[in-house]
Amino acid sequence: MDDFLQYLSSEKRYSKHTIAAYRNDLLQFGAFLKSAYDMEDWNAVETPQIRTWLVEILNDGLSETTVNGKLTALKSFYRYQLKQEKIEKNPTFGLVRLKQKKRLPIYIQEHQVNNLLSETYDQEDFESFRDRIIIELLYATGVRVSELVNLKIQDLNLDQKTIKVFGKGNKERIVPLTDNASSLLVSYQKLKTAILPQPSENLFVNLKNQALTRYKIYQIVQHFLMQTPIDKRSPHVFRHTFATHLLNNGADLIAVKELLGHSSLAATQVYTHNCIVKLKQTYETAHPRA
Repeated sequence: MDDFLQYLSSEKRYSKHTIAAYRNDLLQFGAFLKSAYDMEDWNAVETPQIRTWLVEILNDGLSETTVNGKLTALKSFYRYQLKQEKIEKNPTFGLVRLKQKKRLPIYIQEHQVNNLLSETYDQEDFESFRDRIIIELLYATGVRVSELVNLKIQDLNLDQKTIKVFGKGNKERIVPLTDNASSLLVSYQKLKTAILPQPSENLFVNLKNQALTRYKIYQIVQHFLMQTPIDKRSPHVFRHTFATHLLNNGADLIAVKELLGHSSLAATQVYTHNCIVKLKQTYETAHPRA
Protein backbone atom coordinates (compact mmCIF):
# COMPACT_ATOMS: atom_id res chain seq x y z
CA MET A 1 0.00 0.00 0.00
CA ASP A 2 2.85 2.38 0.80
CA ASP A 3 4.21 2.11 -2.75
CA PHE A 4 0.76 2.87 -4.14
CA LEU A 5 0.33 5.95 -1.93
CA GLN A 6 3.79 7.15 -2.91
CA TYR A 7 2.78 6.73 -6.55
CA LEU A 8 -0.30 8.88 -5.98
CA SER A 9 1.88 11.57 -4.45
CA SER A 10 4.88 11.62 -6.79
CA GLU A 11 3.38 10.66 -10.15
CA LYS A 12 -0.33 11.45 -9.93
CA ARG A 13 0.36 14.50 -7.75
CA TYR A 14 -2.75 13.99 -5.65
CA SER A 15 -3.26 16.29 -2.68
CA LYS A 16 -2.36 15.16 0.84
CA HIS A 17 -6.05 15.22 1.71
CA THR A 18 -6.93 12.86 -1.16
CA ILE A 19 -4.07 10.50 -0.35
CA ALA A 20 -5.14 10.36 3.29
CA ALA A 21 -8.68 9.51 2.19
CA TYR A 22 -7.41 6.71 -0.08
CA ARG A 23 -5.26 5.36 2.75
CA ASN A 24 -8.22 5.29 5.16
CA ASP A 25 -10.44 3.56 2.58
CA LEU A 26 -7.81 0.87 1.92
CA LEU A 27 -7.21 0.29 5.62
CA GLN A 28 -10.95 -0.06 6.18
CA PHE A 29 -11.15 -2.61 3.38
CA GLY A 30 -8.17 -4.47 4.84
CA ALA A 31 -9.86 -4.62 8.24
CA PHE A 32 -12.97 -6.07 6.59
CA LEU A 33 -10.93 -8.77 4.83
CA LYS A 34 -9.31 -9.78 8.09
CA SER A 35 -12.58 -9.80 10.01
CA ALA A 36 -14.81 -11.46 7.41
CA TYR A 37 -12.39 -13.81 5.69
CA ASP A 38 -9.34 -13.96 7.99
CA MET A 39 -7.44 -12.75 4.96
CA GLU A 40 -4.39 -10.47 4.85
CA ASP A 41 -3.17 -10.87 1.27
CA TRP A 42 -4.93 -8.11 -0.69
CA ASN A 43 -3.57 -9.50 -3.95
CA ALA A 44 -5.61 -12.68 -3.46
CA VAL A 45 -8.89 -10.77 -3.29
CA GLU A 46 -11.68 -11.68 -5.68
CA THR A 47 -14.59 -9.63 -6.98
CA PRO A 48 -17.32 -11.15 -4.75
CA GLN A 49 -15.38 -10.18 -1.62
CA ILE A 50 -15.21 -6.57 -2.74
CA ARG A 51 -18.88 -6.59 -3.66
CA THR A 52 -19.75 -7.97 -0.21
CA TRP A 53 -17.81 -5.15 1.45
CA LEU A 54 -19.54 -2.49 -0.63
CA VAL A 55 -22.96 -3.91 0.26
CA GLU A 56 -22.01 -4.04 3.94
CA ILE A 57 -20.89 -0.42 4.18
CA LEU A 58 -23.95 0.69 2.19
CA ASN A 59 -26.18 -1.17 4.65
CA ASP A 60 -24.30 0.53 7.48
CA GLY A 61 -25.80 3.80 6.29
CA LEU A 62 -23.03 5.28 4.16
CA SER A 63 -24.27 7.35 1.23
CA GLU A 64 -23.92 6.28 -2.37
CA THR A 65 -21.38 9.09 -2.85
CA THR A 66 -19.19 7.80 0.00
CA VAL A 67 -19.39 4.20 -1.18
CA ASN A 68 -18.45 5.28 -4.70
CA GLY A 69 -15.45 7.12 -3.30
CA LYS A 70 -14.25 3.94 -1.59
CA LEU A 71 -14.78 1.94 -4.77
CA THR A 72 -12.72 4.52 -6.66
CA ALA A 73 -9.88 4.04 -4.17
CA LEU A 74 -9.97 0.26 -4.63
CA LYS A 75 -10.14 0.52 -8.42
CA SER A 76 -7.13 2.81 -8.44
CA PHE A 77 -5.19 0.52 -6.10
CA TYR A 78 -5.81 -2.64 -8.11
CA ARG A 79 -5.05 -0.91 -11.41
CA TYR A 80 -1.70 -0.01 -9.89
CA GLN A 81 -1.16 -3.59 -8.69
CA LEU A 82 -1.95 -4.89 -12.19
CA LYS A 83 0.44 -2.37 -13.74
CA GLN A 84 3.16 -3.51 -11.33
CA GLU A 85 2.40 -7.13 -12.31
CA LYS A 86 1.61 -8.08 -8.72
CA ILE A 87 -1.75 -9.50 -9.78
CA GLU A 88 -2.90 -11.17 -12.99
CA LYS A 89 -6.50 -10.01 -12.85
CA ASN A 90 -8.10 -6.82 -11.56
CA PRO A 91 -10.83 -7.85 -9.05
CA THR A 92 -12.58 -4.49 -9.39
CA PHE A 93 -13.12 -4.94 -13.12
CA GLY A 94 -16.84 -4.91 -13.87
CA LEU A 95 -17.82 -3.25 -10.60
CA VAL A 96 -19.83 -0.13 -11.43
CA ARG A 97 -20.47 2.96 -9.38
CA LEU A 98 -23.79 3.27 -7.58
CA LYS A 99 -26.31 5.66 -9.02
CA GLN A 100 -26.23 8.78 -6.88
CA LYS A 101 -29.18 10.90 -5.95
CA LYS A 102 -28.95 14.36 -7.45
CA ARG A 103 -28.82 16.95 -4.70
CA LEU A 104 -28.85 20.67 -5.25
CA PRO A 105 -25.88 22.57 -3.83
CA ILE A 106 -26.68 24.16 -0.48
CA TYR A 107 -26.30 27.91 -0.49
CA ILE A 108 -27.14 30.97 1.61
CA GLN A 109 -29.81 33.44 0.53
CA GLU A 110 -28.56 36.89 -0.50
CA HIS A 111 -30.28 38.70 2.36
CA GLN A 112 -28.75 36.22 4.81
CA VAL A 113 -25.26 36.88 3.45
CA ASN A 114 -25.85 40.62 3.71
CA ASN A 115 -26.93 40.24 7.32
CA LEU A 116 -23.92 38.05 8.04
CA LEU A 117 -21.42 40.48 6.55
CA SER A 118 -23.02 43.57 8.09
CA GLU A 119 -22.46 42.40 11.66
CA THR A 120 -20.01 44.44 13.72
CA TYR A 121 -16.61 43.02 14.66
CA ASP A 122 -13.52 44.21 16.53
CA GLN A 123 -11.20 45.71 13.92
CA GLU A 124 -8.40 46.03 16.47
CA ASP A 125 -8.45 42.35 17.41
CA PHE A 126 -6.28 40.41 14.98
CA GLU A 127 -8.11 37.08 15.12
CA SER A 128 -11.56 38.66 14.96
CA PHE A 129 -10.57 40.80 11.98
CA ARG A 130 -8.83 37.89 10.24
CA ASP A 131 -11.86 35.61 10.63
CA ARG A 132 -14.18 38.28 9.25
CA ILE A 133 -11.98 38.73 6.16
CA ILE A 134 -11.83 34.98 5.59
CA ILE A 135 -15.64 34.89 5.39
CA GLU A 136 -15.62 37.93 3.11
CA LEU A 137 -13.03 36.35 0.82
CA LEU A 138 -14.79 32.97 0.63
CA TYR A 139 -17.97 34.68 -0.55
CA ALA A 140 -16.24 37.25 -2.78
CA THR A 141 -14.10 34.72 -4.68
CA GLY A 142 -15.65 31.27 -4.30
CA VAL A 143 -12.25 29.71 -3.56
CA ARG A 144 -11.94 26.20 -2.16
CA VAL A 145 -10.72 25.81 1.43
CA SER A 146 -7.50 24.18 0.19
CA GLU A 147 -6.90 27.19 -2.06
CA LEU A 148 -7.58 29.61 0.79
CA VAL A 149 -5.10 28.09 3.24
CA ASN A 150 -2.39 28.10 0.57
CA LEU A 151 -2.77 31.78 -0.35
CA LYS A 152 0.44 33.79 -0.08
CA ILE A 153 0.89 37.53 0.34
CA GLN A 154 2.47 37.66 -3.11
CA ASP A 155 -0.76 36.26 -4.60
CA LEU A 156 -2.53 39.53 -3.83
CA ASN A 157 -2.65 42.39 -6.30
CA LEU A 158 -4.60 45.01 -4.41
CA ASP A 159 -3.89 47.71 -6.98
CA GLN A 160 -5.75 45.70 -9.61
CA LYS A 161 -8.07 44.16 -7.01
CA THR A 162 -7.32 40.57 -7.99
CA ILE A 163 -6.01 37.45 -6.32
CA LYS A 164 -4.00 34.61 -7.82
CA VAL A 165 -5.35 31.18 -6.90
CA PHE A 166 -3.73 27.80 -7.44
CA GLY A 167 -6.43 25.16 -7.84
CA LYS A 168 -6.53 21.44 -8.50
CA GLY A 169 -3.47 20.19 -10.36
CA ASN A 170 -1.75 23.45 -9.39
CA LYS A 171 -3.73 25.18 -12.14
CA GLU A 172 -3.48 28.95 -11.80
CA ARG A 173 -6.36 31.38 -12.18
CA ILE A 174 -6.92 35.07 -11.46
CA VAL A 175 -10.06 35.99 -9.51
CA PRO A 176 -11.33 39.56 -9.08
CA LEU A 177 -11.88 41.01 -5.62
CA THR A 178 -14.81 43.12 -4.54
CA ASP A 179 -14.05 46.67 -3.43
CA ASN A 180 -14.91 45.74 0.14
CA ALA A 181 -12.73 42.62 0.17
CA SER A 182 -9.82 44.57 -1.29
CA SER A 183 -10.20 47.35 1.28
CA LEU A 184 -10.40 44.88 4.16
CA LEU A 185 -7.28 43.08 2.96
CA VAL A 186 -5.33 46.36 2.96
CA SER A 187 -6.35 46.97 6.58
CA TYR A 188 -5.63 43.36 7.50
CA GLN A 189 -2.12 43.57 6.10
CA LYS A 190 -1.42 46.67 8.17
CA LEU A 191 -2.73 45.07 11.36
CA LYS A 192 -0.85 41.85 10.62
CA THR A 193 2.43 43.75 10.22
CA ALA A 194 1.82 45.61 13.48
CA ILE A 195 1.01 42.43 15.42
CA LEU A 196 3.60 40.22 13.71
CA PRO A 197 6.66 42.35 12.82
CA GLN A 198 8.12 39.52 10.72
CA PRO A 199 5.04 37.92 9.18
CA SER A 200 5.38 34.76 7.11
CA GLU A 201 4.59 34.62 3.40
CA ASN A 202 1.23 32.98 4.20
CA LEU A 203 -1.73 35.32 3.93
CA PHE A 204 -3.79 33.90 6.78
CA VAL A 205 -1.89 32.97 9.94
CA ASN A 206 -2.44 32.54 13.67
CA LEU A 207 -0.80 34.56 16.43
CA LYS A 208 2.19 32.18 16.27
CA ASN A 209 2.71 33.25 12.66
CA GLN A 210 1.74 29.79 11.40
CA ALA A 211 -0.49 29.18 8.37
CA LEU A 212 -4.06 28.32 9.27
CA THR A 213 -5.14 24.71 8.79
CA ARG A 214 -8.19 23.46 6.92
CA TYR A 215 -9.67 22.44 10.28
CA LYS A 216 -9.31 25.98 11.62
CA ILE A 217 -11.07 27.41 8.56
CA TYR A 218 -13.92 24.95 9.13
CA GLN A 219 -14.20 26.14 12.75
CA ILE A 220 -14.31 29.78 11.67
CA VAL A 221 -16.99 29.12 9.06
CA GLN A 222 -19.11 27.00 11.40
CA HIS A 223 -19.04 29.79 13.97
CA PHE A 224 -20.23 32.39 11.44
CA LEU A 225 -22.93 30.17 9.97
CA MET A 226 -24.49 29.21 13.31
CA GLN A 227 -27.00 32.03 12.87
CA THR A 228 -28.16 30.84 9.43
CA PRO A 229 -30.93 28.23 8.95
CA ILE A 230 -28.83 25.88 6.78
CA ASP A 231 -27.84 22.48 8.15
CA LYS A 232 -24.50 22.15 6.35
CA ARG A 233 -21.94 24.65 7.60
CA SER A 234 -18.71 24.27 5.66
CA PRO A 235 -16.45 26.56 3.60
CA HIS A 236 -17.82 24.94 0.43
CA VAL A 237 -21.22 26.44 1.17
CA PHE A 238 -19.72 29.85 0.37
CA ARG A 239 -18.43 28.46 -2.93
CA HIS A 240 -21.93 27.26 -3.76
CA THR A 241 -23.34 30.61 -2.67
CA PHE A 242 -20.82 32.55 -4.77
CA ALA A 243 -21.71 30.63 -7.93
CA THR A 244 -25.47 30.63 -7.34
CA HIS A 245 -25.65 34.36 -6.63
CA LEU A 246 -23.60 35.19 -9.72
CA LEU A 247 -25.87 33.12 -11.96
CA ASN A 248 -29.02 34.43 -10.30
CA ASN A 249 -27.87 37.95 -11.12
CA GLY A 250 -27.15 37.27 -14.78
CA ALA A 251 -23.53 36.10 -14.88
CA ASP A 252 -22.43 34.03 -17.88
CA LEU A 253 -22.07 30.32 -17.12
CA ILE A 254 -18.67 30.07 -18.82
CA ALA A 255 -17.39 33.05 -16.83
CA VAL A 256 -18.51 31.40 -13.58
CA LYS A 257 -16.75 28.19 -14.68
CA GLU A 258 -13.48 30.11 -15.07
CA LEU A 259 -13.90 31.89 -11.73
CA LEU A 260 -14.48 28.58 -9.95
CA GLY A 261 -11.55 26.89 -11.70
CA HIS A 262 -13.69 24.03 -13.03
CA SER A 263 -12.09 21.89 -15.72
CA SER A 264 -15.43 21.20 -17.43
CA LEU A 265 -18.68 23.08 -17.85
CA ALA A 266 -20.64 20.10 -16.52
CA ALA A 267 -19.33 20.76 -13.00
CA THR A 268 -20.62 24.34 -13.17
CA GLN A 269 -24.01 23.51 -14.65
CA VAL A 270 -25.20 22.02 -11.36
CA TYR A 271 -25.67 25.59 -10.12
CA THR A 272 -28.15 26.36 -12.87
CA HIS A 273 -30.60 24.06 -11.09
CA ASN A 274 -30.71 26.49 -8.18
CA CYS A 275 -31.52 29.26 -10.65
CA ILE A 276 -34.35 27.18 -12.13
CA VAL A 277 -35.75 26.58 -8.65
CA LYS A 278 -35.75 30.33 -8.04
CA LEU A 279 -37.47 30.97 -11.37
CA LYS A 280 -40.16 28.42 -10.53
CA GLN A 281 -40.74 30.05 -7.15
CA THR A 282 -41.05 33.46 -8.80
CA TYR A 283 -43.43 32.03 -11.40
CA GLU A 284 -45.64 30.37 -8.81
CA THR A 285 -45.78 33.56 -6.77
CA ALA A 286 -46.42 35.93 -9.64
CA HIS A 287 -48.52 34.05 -12.18
CA PRO A 288 -52.29 34.49 -11.56
CA ARG A 289 -53.06 30.88 -12.44
CA ALA A 290 -49.93 29.19 -11.08
